[in-house]
Amino acid sequence: MTETSPAALVECRGLAKHYGEGDTRVDALKAVDLDLRPGEVVGLVGPSGSGKTTLLNLVGCIVEPSAGVLRLDGETVWDGRWLRPDLRSLRLEKIGFIFQFHNLLPFLDVTENVALVLDMAGASKEDAAARAQELLDYLEVGHRRKAKPSSLSGGEAQRVAIARALANRPRIILADEPTAALDGERAGIVMDLLRKVAVEQSATVVVVTHDEKIWDRFDRIFTLRDGRLVGSDGARR
Repeated sequence: MTETSPAALVECRGLAKHYGEGDTRVDALKAVDLDLRPGEVVGLVGPSGSGKTTLLNLVGCIVEPSAGVLRLDGETVWDGRWLRPDLRSLRLEKIGFIFQFHNLLPFLDVTENVALVLDMAGASKEDAAARAQELLDYLEVGHRRKAKPSSLSGGEAQRVAIARALANRPRIILADEPTAALDGERAGIVMDLLRKVAVEQSATVVVVTHDEKIWDRFDRIFTLRDGRLVGSDGARR
């Protein structure tokens, strides 16, 4: 029997974004075709202004595409218009975000920062706290559950940010420069955690990065230049 590949979690067909019209038009992203599958950790690389963050924001349903089709976890979410009336609920359901800076709320402790996402999704306080503790233990920062963000190390804070991104069990994890503020050892730990998430939760992890020290951690690397997808490396380095 021939094995079939798992269905793509992210499908982009002719996905594009421009700003302005006529002489002032700027094409930030030009007709990108892309399939990303469960269990993958992929990198988006390229010079500043090449379209990496634009592509991440389109996949994250933060920015509205100008053209193309976007499917997430088998659901067509954009095809000439948003097909979901509530993009906030779409993001809560399908997508987890990780950024260069952890953006933890300083007046909440670690557990409260993670549980907040679940509160927003309508979970009970008890269920939110239990899920937060489960994730913090999973990422080996459960012993810091009552700490305020100001007392965390950079690596600990990024683990808490990853826990927050996973709170609603999204299968699409989008990370924008998640290791830029970390040294080589801590960057490697974060990438190992993201791979653990991808494999154990059948998730796709997409990382925008300029950080060459983590390129050997990717299954595939996609290069963008001037808004176009100009190359991909399909072998792990």
